Amino acid sequence: MNTYDFIRLGEGPAIPYGAYDVSRNEGFVNVGMTHDTAEFAVESLRHWWKLVGQDHYPKARSLLLCADGGGSNSSRTRAWKYHLQQLADELGIPITVCHYPPGTSKWNKIEHRMFSHISMNWAGQPLVSYQAVVNLIGATTTRKGLKIQARLDAKTYPTKTKISNQQMKSVSLKPHGTHPQWNYTIIGNADREIGKT
Repeated sequence: MNTYDFIRLGEGPAIPYGAYDVSRNEGFVNVGMTHDTAEFAVESLRHWWKLVGQDHYPKARSLLLCADGGGSNSSRTRAWKYHLQQLADELGIPITVCHYPPGTSKWNKIEHRMFSHISMNWAGQPLVSYQAVVNLIGATTTRKGLKIQARLDAKTYPTKTKISNQQMKSVSLKPHGTHPQWNYTIIGNADREIGKT
């Protein structure tokens, strides 16, 4: 046995994907068990909407997402835009995405207003189970009233899935005038139908 081998206490990988509502100082974290993919990222947003968002914003006519430029919600990832189109169609409202430019994720409020506090809350705690991870995230609070809801996502998300050119034709993406590679709106089915009439 190598002297640097340690007994593994955890059940497997725990992948947190979060949404942070700036105006309400409330967070939501979906903890995945397989891979951090674009499909997982969008599914996390779908769970946020179903469990939190639609109750707080029942009259919402659009969603605005401020996202990092890389990772599972990369501005260059076709799968991110394809799965986001499916969510926009499902919700029936447009989804606007504004990506932080490369190297500027530290400006993203979710990092220093939510995930930094999660890290401090579970510092020194053994993350021996998925339930421990979910419980520690959900127990994170601050003096300014931060609240976080967490859930476990047991769905399997395969890696290296390819989005074909035909599938990309279903994405109704409207680039913005300023930095269109980072800022765009994905139009939902309802708005597309209105545009045809």
